[in-house]
Amino acid sequence: MKREIIKTQDGSTTIHLLEWEESYHSKHGAIQEAYHVFIKSGFDLFEEKPLSVIEIGFGTGLNAFITFIEAKKNNKSVEYTGVEAYPVLLEEALSMNYVTELHASDNQSVFETMHQISWNETHQLSSNFKLTKRQQFFQEINDCNQFDLIYFDAFGFRVQPELWSLEIFQKMYVALKPGGVLVTYACRSSIKNAMLESGFQVEKLPGAPGKREMLRARKI
Repeated sequence: MKREIIKTQDGSTTIHLLEWEESYHSKHGAIQEAYHVFIKSGFDLFEEKPLSVIEIGFGTGLNAFITFIEAKKNNKSVEYTGVEAYPVLLEEALSMNYVTELHASDNQSVFETMHQISWNETHQLSSNFKLTKRQQFFQEINDCNQFDLIYFDAFGFRVQPELWSLEIFQKMYVALKPGGVLVTYACRSSIKNAMLESGFQVEKLPGAPGKREMLRARKI
C-alpha cells in the first residue's frame, strides 16, 4: 500500500496511507491529539506506583515517546507495551519530526532507540521506563489483569471495523486490572456499545481538535 509522510496542522508529521485515505494520526495535529487523548485523558489520571501501559497500535512511536517524556518529567515509573502487527519501516519512523516539535533534543537517542531495539523483548530505556514491543495481531492479545491503562489507537472503524469489535474489547477488558482505564480517539455508537457489552463503564469526553468527542472506558 502506497504511503507518504505528511505534515499535520500542528506541524508534526504522520504517515498517510493513500489507498485507504487514512493516516496514523489526526491531520488536525498528531502531537496535540496524542496529548489530548492519551496523556490528558488517560496517563494523567494515574499518580501512584509503577504504571503499566499497553498501546494498541504502536505505529510511529509517538505515544510511547510522549509517555516517556511525561514519565521523566513527573518521575513516574512506567512499563510500556506497544502492540503492532505491521511495524513501520525504521527509516519512516526516524524521519518523523517529533523530537524537534516536542523540543526534546535531549531525548533524541531515546526516540531512535525505541525503533531500533528488538521486538518481543523488554528493554530498559531509562531508570523509570521499560519498553516491550510486541509484533502481534490484536486478535492474539490474551493478557489478563496486566495493565492499568490502554491506549487504543488502531486505524479507524471506516477502514478496519474488525479492530473495534466486541471480541477485541472483551480482550481489552480482561487485559486491564480492576480500576483500569482505556482511552481512544473514537466515539462511534457501535464502539461505545461494544465497550458497554464487554463490561466497561463508558463516558464521552471532548475530543481532540477536529473531533467533537472521544471515549474513555473503565473496568470497575
